Amino acid sequence: MVEPRIAVTVVTMGNRPAEVDALLESVAKQDLPPTRIVIVGNGCRLPEFAARLSLPGEVTTIDVDENLGCPGGRNVGLARLRAFGDVDVVVELDDDGLLVDADVLRRVRDLYAAQPRLGIVGFRIADEHGETQRRHVPRVGAGDPMQGGYVTGFLGGGHALSMAMLAETGDWPAEFFFAHEETDLAWRAADAGWSILYAPELLLQHPKTSPARHAIYYRVTARNRVWLVRRRLPLALIPVHLGIWTLLTLVRTRSVAGLRAWFGGFVEGVRESAGERRPMRWRTVWRLTRLGRPPVV
Repeated sequence: MVEPRIAVTVVTMGNRPAEVDALLESVAKQDLPPTRIVIVGNGCRLPEFAARLSLPGEVTTIDVDENLGCPGGRNVGLARLRAFGDVDVVVELDDDGLLVDADVLRRVRDLYAAQPRLGIVGFRIADEHGETQRRHVPRVGAGDPMQGGYVTGFLGGGHALSMAMLAETGDWPAEFFFAHEETDLAWRAADAGWSILYAPELLLQHPKTSPARHAIYYRVTARNRVWLVRRRLPLALIPVHLGIWTLLTLVRTRSVAGLRAWFGGFVEGVRESAGERRPMRWRTVWRLTRLGRPPVV
């Protein structure tokens, strides 16, 4: 059994210095030290971390002149890890998260060592009271958050990615900036024959939040959903998916301003280029449906 080399990356905009310190300290307490830690300042200058926090492994900080969004910032970290060439799996963590348990990286290593085609491992996200929000359970019906298994998506807040998988699928869709980038990557991984595992024993503690806290939420959610299906779904499924999703949005959204922003984003998604179109195969659609998440909902 070959033991993969693990790296940790964190992207931050510099507005949560205490939370980033706490997260990095929780990484330092892991019983398996990462080979590398990469911290990306997304439109900000980063302080010195390594000596102040006694971090393990090789620590690299990267200052990016502009905010590239979450997927764009993560791609900066991936590019640097690829240049180093000594990492097999990258664990990406939200800058306000916290690894409560000391064995998370070791468990990640063991999962990848045992499964050569394991592409993505999703962590369980829970707040400081141990509660997991319904939207953080990657399964239709959002049942017991402690029920793990193979799924069709994962959470961006805490997860692990195979570098070999990324070499096949490509990196994050940077143009999405925020929202639905995980689904785009998950569908590409599934279509390339990589598995996605939800491992609830891997816990990332994260404050309870709503995605609608972001000012751009409704617009980019609509735009990116349209881009997502234009890029990844077979032609016959695009109107089905968008039709179902539009009806659900109209039923669930109570804010008139939110609906206006959503409609503007939808139009933007239709008018503007969605980038490369590489639709998944029908056998992948069938496999995702059997796993409980048909790509039309």
